[in-house]
Amino acid sequence: MLIMMQSDASREQIDRVCERIRELGLTPNEIPGAMRLAIGITGNKGPVDPAHFTRLAGVQDAVPVSRPYKLVSREVKPESTVVEIAGRRLGGGALAVIAGPCSVESKEQVLATARHVREHGASFLRGGAFKPRTSPYDFQGLREEGLMLLAEAREATGLPIVTEVKDTETLPLVARYADVLQIGARNMQNYSLLEAVGALGKPVMLKRGLASTVKEWLMAAEYVAARGNYQVILCERGIRTFETLTRNTLDLGVVPLVRGLTHLPIVVDPSHGTGVAQAVGPMARAAVAAGCDGVMVEVHPRPENALSDGPQALTFDMFAQVMDDLRKVAGALGQPVA
Repeated sequence: MLIMMQSDASREQIDRVCERIRELGLTPNEIPGAMRLAIGITGNKGPVDPAHFTRLAGVQDAVPVSRPYKLVSREVKPESTVVEIAGRRLGGGALAVIAGPCSVESKEQVLATARHVREHGASFLRGGAFKPRTSPYDFQGLREEGLMLLAEAREATGLPIVTEVKDTETLPLVARYADVLQIGARNMQNYSLLEAVGALGKPVMLKRGLASTVKEWLMAAEYVAARGNYQVILCERGIRTFETLTRNTLDLGVVPLVRGLTHLPIVVDPSHGTGVAQAVGPMARAAVAAGCDGVMVEVHPRPENALSDGPQALTFDMFAQVMDDLRKVAGALGQPVA
């Protein structure tokens, strides 16, 4: 259920509604809106009688919510969420571009890449310091040294950092450096990690699981929101199908559908979605045309020497061309590039 407060409701009236929710053994979740505050109720196994709330002072209405992902649903918050990150915005109409190497490999590599993607219009720098890999023998990242190099690149360029956190043990370390905590596809249903980043309160980018339905993806986002953190960005990065020509199958059809279901912003990652550098630009253009809030791509100064995911990384020249193309597509749709 969603309790809609009147636009002039006082803090005392809001607290009284929250108190009544707790008296029923349920959990109140305050959701700020453009015009008024709403209070979502979680913890109930069945319908909640609106009469518990409709006569309380300051309450405008009590509305049932049919979606199981209550807090991230547009039923609860009709207006789109805009996530504010170190002076940058993700969501709200402008297209954000997140770019950088799959893995941080050296100071020279990450600084050169950061400067190049900033010069050509990226809003955020991505880069992995902790790298969960399919094989235990593959490069696992530079870890804290990698985080320090990302922080140095942020200092040099002003670009906020998006980097992956792989477990609760390393979360405090990663959170000291990161502006956005990325939850990888393999961790989408790591509920302990979802709860921990939710409690931390930093912006979170939640990648769709390798074989996850949209409902499972949104329920994973609900885990973060249920701990009071609504700064969640969804990332479509392709799902595993029978096709072997591409690394994954980039499911762009879900972009307009997900936008109708949730108020959270959605980013598309065509690098992991295809695994082929030549396909990244066309699929990035298609993602913008489908209505995403941002695109995340991998860029490397020398992809042939990359320690991870070289085949899908854009060269510097390719990234410059992709940015030119995205401006054209976004401009045709009346969407500025952030």
